[in-house]
Amino acid sequence: MSKPAVPFSVTIEVRDACLCMHVQRAARALARRYDAALRPAGLTGGQFSILMSLNRPQPPLLGQVAELLAMDRTTLTANLKPLHRRGLVDVVPDAQDRRGRRLVLTAAGSEALGRALPAWRRAQQALGRALGKARLDDLLASLRALA
Repeated sequence: MSKPAVPFSVTIEVRDACLCMHVQRAARALARRYDAALRPAGLTGGQFSILMSLNRPQPPLLGQVAELLAMDRTTLTANLKPLHRRGLVDVVPDAQDRRGRRLVLTAAGSEALGRALPAWRRAQQALGRALGKARLDDLLASLRALA
């Protein structure tokens, strides 16, 4: 058997120290928790985030939402399709620039957010209890700094 190009000791180093890997792992675990919490309300954690990002006085441009959620426009568009089919979101041309698209939270979308909010709050509180307020605040500050 030939010697590997990367020694196993480096694999252990990356496993223990890679920020990207640990953030992705934590993100998947958190997504599963929020998905389970929001399932009775008929939403996933990602759908809740998208709908909440549209809950503003004026409908945002698609690009603004993509930037806020750190998603590329095509991924956001794909994630909007099931929400649009369910009548929770409308996509309309921008009045000032017909090439732009505004994302409108419909009345049904607002109602879905209202139904999901108590479940989201319970999930938040459970994570807050598990981490403690100081660790949760530090984690949120660190994640904001990275984003």
